[in-house]
Amino acid sequence: QVQLVESGGGLVQAGGSLRLSCAASGRTFSMYGMGWFRQAPGKEREFVAAISWTAASTYYADSVKGRFTISRDTGKNTVYLQMNSLKLEDTAVCYCAATSRLPRYESRWYIADTYDYWGQGTQVTVSP
Repeated sequence: QVQLVESGGGLVQAGGSLRLSCAASGRTFSMYGMGWFRQAPGKEREFVAAISWTAASTYYADSVKGRFTISRDTGKNTVYLQMNSLKLEDTAVCYCAATSRLPRYESRWYIADTYDYWGQGTQVTVSP
């Protein structure tokens, strides 16, 4: 089992920045990649960004490219999401996720079913 704990959410004005963290514990040696998803009120959970654990290959949703940056610290078993130029539509509960399998195809990184473990979520609220 892998346990994930997110932190860093909060309230920020549009145009501001937040940095989310997700610390993994447990069977982290079986962790091949980590990602971030988010869910706004009344909407489906959507992919935000992901990173492979060894190669640090990154994947982003089109809506956040150029604004968000995902990174990882292998020594701390932690993944980060730096969010800049935040918009009102970024308001959502953000969830950290980890996968115990290496996706064979790039498209699999964008699919929620790829991920085996999920954090509790952290609220990001962007105000005008």
